[in-house]
Amino acid sequence: MSSPDSPEPSDQLGPAPGERAGHSPRGFIGRHKRALLWITTFGVTLIAALAFVLLNEPHNVSDSKIPFIAPTTTKAAKPPEPPFLWPDYGYTAARTRDFNGPSDLKPPFRVAWVRGGNALLEFPPVIDGVKLFFMDDGATVKEVNATTGEIGWTRHLGTLSSASPAIDTKTGLLYVPLLSRTGSSPGNGEFAALRMRNGKVAWTIPIAPGSESSPVVDGNTVYFGDQDGDVYAVNARTGERVWHFQAGGPVKGGPAIAGNLLYVGDYSGQVYALNLHNGHQVWVATTSGGPLGLGSGNFYSTPTVAFGRVYLGNTNGYVYSYSAQTGQLAWSTGTGAYVYSSAAVANTPGLGPTVYIGSYDGYLYAFNARSGAIRWRHYDGARISGSPTIVNDVVYYSDLGARTTSGLNARTGQRVFFLKDGAFTPVVADQEAIFLCGYNALYRLDPEHRSAKKARHTSSDHHKARQKS
Repeated sequence: MSSPDSPEPSDQLGPAPGERAGHSPRGFIGRHKRALLWITTFGVTLIAALAFVLLNEPHNVSDSKIPFIAPTTTKAAKPPEPPFLWPDYGYTAARTRDFNGPSDLKPPFRVAWVRGGNALLEFPPVIDGVKLFFMDDGATVKEVNATTGEIGWTRHLGTLSSASPAIDTKTGLLYVPLLSRTGSSPGNGEFAALRMRNGKVAWTIPIAPGSESSPVVDGNTVYFGDQDGDVYAVNARTGERVWHFQAGGPVKGGPAIAGNLLYVGDYSGQVYALNLHNGHQVWVATTSGGPLGLGSGNFYSTPTVAFGRVYLGNTNGYVYSYSAQTGQLAWSTGTGAYVYSSAAVANTPGLGPTVYIGSYDGYLYAFNARSGAIRWRHYDGARISGSPTIVNDVVYYSDLGARTTSGLNARTGQRVFFLKDGAFTPVVADQEAIFLCGYNALYRLDPEHRSAKKARHTSSDHHKARQKS
């Protein structure tokens, strides 16, 4: 093969007898053929590139042919028996963030107690009976009495974290991902299991790139992702690896579970459905809907699975809905800016199946869960980065820019609650109260009309039930 500086074969041909150099018809035609070929090739390549960009550029999509499992009744969930359990980030393994508690668990509220701290509270607590367990961004884990606000134990595990823990009542363990044990940036991380009764470490797994993926437990296995795009399934009692899957980019959100599938999004713009038991890929989809190539933007959002669909937001400003069984793109609807938020999904009375999610454009959106059409949107004025949570048909969310928390009527979008504190994902709840994460303080909010005596009595019953279990 000739080097790049070697003349082309046609240039090595001399003029035909009787022709002057540089005026050979053969040389003239050869050069023009090459130029024409180059122009044609370049044009075809350019057209193909433009077509690829246009086909893959984010845009609103709604495909009515994608299956949608419509609920047959409006939600009227039976109140959970004590001891109460909110085990995972997002309440359920499907991460729906929808809690239907006692009918009087709604605004107005009074503050029962506040526990402040020095580090940011980016992710909310999990609940087991009368115990709250939460981790601040400084990698400190605390147990707090839900009734009194008293701190039971504190365990400092590292220097950087950004996730909710997960509860496993079978093992009595609390699972905690760390971004870093030693530094101020991700790396030299860890995944730890703490004993819920005293905060002592049961086992740990080193996670070199660090993890901010809120874990989820199913059966005897706990699932999470890391900054290198690894998805892990480990034995809940020992930490021994069950299986491992390599995604195309960092997995920052938590995995979600529905049926026998585990769903994750990654920073390459891809969404995966994995076999829960062996980690084999069932399907992969991009933001353009197809399985080929990488998608645009990043999925920081934790997937939410409901109505036979998977819902999640992307930093390209769009919210996506995929078929939970096939990965086909059902709809994508744009907002005005980044969507780091994860979705809360409910069958809202008077509205129907609805997806609630926030955007950096300052709006909290309510989308038709089937079609992606905007039912309503509420402007808050700054950045909504964290995820909303629905409690008794009130959607709670925080505004990172304004550092406030609001509650909206889930059907109309009208504001019914406001607190001058908040940052990311604001609330969890039990049968008695709402627990709200401010910027660096945790609040217990009781219904204003409910007597303190009644609240203490019921919480005591929950505590006794947990002791007997």
